[in-house]
Amino acid sequence: MARKTTRAHEMAHFSPSAPRRDENRRSRAEIEFDEPAMLGAVFGQFDTNLVQIETRLGVYIAARGNRIQIEGPEEAVARARDVLKGLQNRLLAGHDIDAGAVESLIAMSSEPMLEGIITGDHEAPPIMIRTRRKTIVPRSATQISYMQALTKNDIIFALGPAGTGKTYVAVAQAVSQLMSGSVQRLILSRPAVEAGERLGFLPGDMKEKVDPYLRPLYDALYDCMPPEQVERRMASGEIEVAPIAFMRGRTLADAFVILDEAQNTTQAQMKMFLTRFGQNSRMVVCGDPRQVDIPGGDAQSGLADAVRRLEGVEGIGVTRFTVADVVRHPIVGRVVEAYEGKDS
Repeated sequence: MARKTTRAHEMAHFSPSAPRRDENRRSRAEIEFDEPAMLGAVFGQFDTNLVQIETRLGVYIAARGNRIQIEGPEEAVARARDVLKGLQNRLLAGHDIDAGAVESLIAMSSEPMLEGIITGDHEAPPIMIRTRRKTIVPRSATQISYMQALTKNDIIFALGPAGTGKTYVAVAQAVSQLMSGSVQRLILSRPAVEAGERLGFLPGDMKEKVDPYLRPLYDALYDCMPPEQVERRMASGEIEVAPIAFMRGRTLADAFVILDEAQNTTQAQMKMFLTRFGQNSRMVVCGDPRQVDIPGGDAQSGLADAVRRLEGVEGIGVTRFTVADVVRHPIVGRVVEAYEGKDS
């Protein structure tokens, strides 16, 4: 913990004050914590959270006692102050802090509309999804509109690159509604292989054959519910994970239905899937239109076709994520940006 001692020593020349400007539009701001015991969690082990904020925003942060002072460019200081307040509010609400939480608050600090969510302003209550294992809060501006769409639209298309939380947030919302009794079933699906008969060449029973293709959905599910509950609900039929081919001929009523990797559906598959919609149901269709892997290369993606036909139709919402919304490790966003910036 030597870094904290050094910080306290280096801070000695600061004088507590409200944010102020100098001729270079630099600023200093101070935050005082009412509960000093939480400072360790705010700082992170070996001050990793403070270092992350300093590196990403270009500010200097020093601490002494229960006070934290920030110095740097005026706008960056204001953002760092909001991030630190956001971390404090997460702890007060009983949430954990990790590198992802810090990164998401840094990203959201650039959006004025998110000030209430970051600082916990009572006039702008936080948007969140509660599940048995964790509470999910938005980690980008687009995730906020996405979470709102998940509560008001019947069918939601979520488009964008990997790492933006399209599927994860949808699964969390589905689990939340299943636990509250708003729906009776949770159905997770995605295209598995090019043709159903090819499953016969894989070892094991049907579940063992399709499970590898559905693993990302299982991962999100187990992250939101205790494993024993997942297994029990799957055994009872409350939770179903199956390839899209298994949806034909069914009516999916009282269900929260998620189709992942939808860019790999054909137009016929997408029409079949969407027309399974039943009473008291909600459908979320997730995919990245730039990552189409339909065999042959000639067939148009059912996802692109459906969005073209249905955007603007009452009861249907479309949320588009960009590389700026990537909420995994920051390097994922840089990788996606590098690939999208080059010609195919």
